[in-house]
Amino acid sequence: MILHAGLCPGLTAEMARLLKANGIRTVVDLVSSDLEETAQKCSLSYKALVAIRRVLLAQFSAFPVNGAELYEELKSATAILSTGSKSVDKLLDSGLYTGEMTEFVGASGSGKTQVCLKIAATVSQSLRQGVLYLDSMGGFTASRLLQMLQGGTEKEEEQAAALQRIQVVCAFDAYTMLDALQDVRSSMAQQVTNHVTRDASNGLFKPALGRSWSFVPSTRVLLERREELHPGKASACRMASLLKSPRLPVGIQVDLDLGNWEPEEDAQRASGEGP
Repeated sequence: MILHAGLCPGLTAEMARLLKANGIRTVVDLVSSDLEETAQKCSLSYKALVAIRRVLLAQFSAFPVNGAELYEELKSATAILSTGSKSVDKLLDSGLYTGEMTEFVGASGSGKTQVCLKIAATVSQSLRQGVLYLDSMGGFTASRLLQMLQGGTEKEEEQAAALQRIQVVCAFDAYTMLDALQDVRSSMAQQVTNHVTRDASNGLFKPALGRSWSFVPSTRVLLERREELHPGKASACRMASLLKSPRLPVGIQVDLDLGNWEPEEDAQRASGEGP
């Protein structure tokens, strides 16, 4: 905040001019300076500067927070949502954390849409929570979502109720996407998928949105087709690799079968059981 007349009681235009002439241009500059030295350099009243700093601190500084109280507040405000897959939940340290952004990246056909549809179905049907599905590529398939819900229950009324909890917004341009995010920014966590491109320096896959975006998601998961890694595998098989996490070491990998979502052998591998 730049110092100027009227910013707080007692700060006149002449005082602001003298302070700026001596390198004190912002609120931070003033409150962090040696006031006795500043008073001498600017030929201003020390008592007046003390009073101004006290008011500025009251107006612009944050109140101190006890670490233990902050931790308890965080625990009460954070929920962990299961994805419906034991393997994926293991990769995400139990599931999707509210208040964080979890990103799935992968080439075309790697299974990003399938994973998002299954997560949407699980959150809506099993957890009975509302879901906002932002479709920026036209890949949302209502019939496939219904198949997933039918796999969870045979009761049509429960399937219908789950469908009603899922809101789909087609956001094919940046303005629609920003409007949709603005509508829910204070009420729900965001789940974002991202395409990949090849790095010109080494030929490896990397997320397509660039370096500045890489700092936004808290967690990043790379999806890859298994037949590209191991020829002969079924087309529904995928490998999920943890690229970024605030809790787990990167490099953890699990196998996924999008056709069955959670085959027994994948659950055992994710939990460290079995051979």
